Amino acid sequence: MRIAQRNELVSMTVKTRQLTIQDEVDDLERRLKDAKQRLKDSGGTVPPPAFEPSIPLSSPHSLLLLSDSALPLGSFAYSSGLESYIAHNKPLPPGTTPTTSFHNFLSLSLASIASTTLPYLLTAHRHPDQLEALDNDLDASTPCTVARRASIAQGLALLGVWERAFREPYSSTDTTNPTTRTAISALSSFSELLKATPPPPSDPSLGANGHLAPLWAVVCVALGIDISHSAYIYMLNHAKAVLSAAVRASVMGPYQAQGVLASRWLQDVIAERVEGQWGVGVEEAGQAVPVVDLWVGRHELLYSRIFNS
Repeated sequence: MRIAQRNELVSMTVKTRQLTIQDEVDDLERRLKDAKQRLKDSGGTVPPPAFEPSIPLSSPHSLLLLSDSALPLGSFAYSSGLESYIAHNKPLPPGTTPTTSFHNFLSLSLASIASTTLPYLLTAHRHPDQLEALDNDLDASTPCTVARRASIAQGLALLGVWERAFREPYSSTDTTNPTTRTAISALSSFSELLKATPPPPSDPSLGANGHLAPLWAVVCVALGIDISHSAYIYMLNHAKAVLSAAVRASVMGPYQAQGVLASRWLQDVIAERVEGQWGVGVEEAGQAVPVVDLWVGRHELLYSRIFNS
């Protein structure tokens, strides 16, 4: 009898503790919700949700379309500063192999593209209606003329792919997602703006430009690709373009390049770069590796070259 009473007492004590903990959790969640609402009412910005690298694939068909090496963006014409880097690092320091030197450049290039453009991409994905303003801000914060020209050329090519290939099948889809509809509308408005207001010859930077990062994000929204995969494939495509340039510049062979693409090292670097920029606003975006701008900017001064940048 006493044992039964004791067991019943222990059971009631455990249940009481569980209820107390659950009440505490509910109270914390309620307070967090109230705090976010007060921040929103005061005109502040609610922080973005935490970075989740293992989200299940959203719209894998669309993701494969944008990851296709045959996507006509003209990326093969650009080395992202690799050709200039090679020319300015001859001869290599003792003990440094061409492969080691390339890995160093690729790491710096990924850090540079992440710090300068990922905040704009992530913000554009969260707010596709701000495409024009984000494009203008990115243009103003890109001091390197060569990098600016490459970004615009690829961005306009992506917009052309959307209009000529993707817009009809994806716009005709009966979507109930208001963000997707906003993205499709933003792309149409931006395209009309580019056609209606050509920049004056005296200053081509005025008016709409068409930078790659914000356009990439809005196209991904229109295709139904979530934000984490949009950022990851953007960074992966940059790595693919640099590796393609390395193969054509005889830095490494095609199998070696594929090995780098498949490596855990590259996966970890890209994930770290995306996570590092996840909550960074566009006002905090900037060049974290200034020497990359020097290599890219001095590309046009090379005696001979095989890439546009």
